[in-house]
Amino acid sequence: MMSGVAALLLLACLALPLYGVEKVKNRGYRKDPDADKYGSCLQGPAGTPGREGNPGANGIPGTPGIPGRDGLKGEKGECVSEIFEEPWRPNYKQCAWSALNYGIDLGKIADCTFTKLRSDSALRVLFSGSLRLKCKNACCQRWYFTFNGAECTGPLPVESIIYLDQGSPELNSTINIHRTSSVEGLCEGVKAGLVDVAVWVGTCADYPRGDASTGWNSVSRIIVEELPK
Repeated sequence: MMSGVAALLLLACLALPLYGVEKVKNRGYRKDPDADKYGSCLQGPAGTPGREGNPGANGIPGTPGIPGRDGLKGEKGECVSEIFEEPWRPNYKQCAWSALNYGIDLGKIADCTFTKLRSDSALRVLFSGSLRLKCKNACCQRWYFTFNGAECTGPLPVESIIYLDQGSPELNSTINIHRTSSVEGLCEGVKAGLVDVAVWVGTCADYPRGDASTGWNSVSRIIVEELPK
């Protein structure tokens, strides 16, 4: 009798846990009563894509990389000596006279001493003043520059001439025109240092001289300028 009761108690202890598990299982997986009412739904069309978002903030800089290895050794260079020249500076001079009133027909009229800085430069010279020539017959006078007493040879003389085909009946005729004129040119090959730049008057080749006048009643000037070649 006691063994039968023990057996019943053992079966009850084993059955109770199984009943609880099934109850919990049915509670967690209860079927939705509306699922069969509506059935399955079709997927609608895709929506419009959203606009792009704002750029993100810059990230934290990464750690520096490993330095690369040394490159190949270069070839030996050539030694070149450079010549640094000083920048060109203006170098000019003007000599002026209020009234030369020089009536000579042959000889030096005026001079102007100039300091030339370089031997490889050129000299630009200018004489400006009144010139006059008169004579009875055909005559010619020549005004020209000299550099340290010699005319320019680089490349040719700097000169200006006046020629009269028909002179006045007398030297003291009323035909006596004084005109402001110029003698101008470039001369190369003059060495550096002091240069005596002078204006002279003389005769033309194959023509007799007349009655010349230079610098009458007006300002005369010599301008000397050193120019780079």
